Amino acid sequence: LLRQRLQGAQSQRINGVEFVTGTLEGKPVLLFLSGISMTNATMNTQLALDRFKVSHIVFSGIAGGVNPQLHIGDVTVPAQWGQYLEVLMARETAPGQYAVPPFIDDAKQFPNFGMMFPRPVEFRSATQTGMTKKFWFEADPKMLAAARDLPVELGACSGTTCLSHKPRLVVGGNGVSGQAFMDNRALREYTFRTFQANVLDMETAAVGMVAHSNGVPFIAFRSLSDLAGGGDGANEMGTFMKLAADNSAKVLLAFLARWKP
Repeated sequence: LLRQRLQGAQSQRINGVEFVTGTLEGKPVLLFLSGISMTNATMNTQLALDRFKVSHIVFSGIAGGVNPQLHIGDVTVPAQWGQYLEVLMARETAPGQYAVPPFIDDAKQFPNFGMMFPRPVEFRSATQTGMTKKFWFEADPKMLAAARDLPVELGACSGTTCLSHKPRLVVGGNGVSGQAFMDNRALREYTFRTFQANVLDMETAAVGMVAHSNGVPFIAFRSLSDLAGGGDGANEMGTFMKLAADNSAKVLLAFLARWKP
């Protein structure tokens, strides 16, 4: 959808990634696919920042729903993103009991999921000296404010399959990312309970980390393609992926039309 709306498109490939420049909603943009999962998203976002003049990062895509109040097709714009699978795999000392090594002092911020103890990530930043530990990477507050109450009509049908509810836009709250496709009810419930996450995906927190490291404001739009294992039947992504991707892109376009950098 975004590529179709791009005006004055010019394309080039770097390291196999297609980067397309042009104009969307009157704004000059650089359009590219991050690739799936954390390493691709990190690598290609940094590549874009190194090779092009990028002032802001606007990310769009699909996600699994974690908050039980959200539904497939909804579009979320979290205020901050964390890497929930940055973990210590602890030693089991007795059935159901785990020991954190004494030299690891950053694995008790959040409750554990079995042997998995979440930790902040270490990273370097253009605005700070030395290493910094951080779990939450915040979206830019000015961009987040511009995303509120956008006038956008979200789709509810994928081909002949229609949702029983009208999708909505939800701005604020938390999102988490990790290098695993989530389709597990127990881990989904833990993720909501522990991080109060609205959604989870496999890229955005990595992009947020790169943005913060480079001092570049960022925001992410993610639409629910599935319920990350919380549904009554099989995972829903195969049915609703295009609907979710289109809804996310629609919100991004509405954001660009309103936003004044």
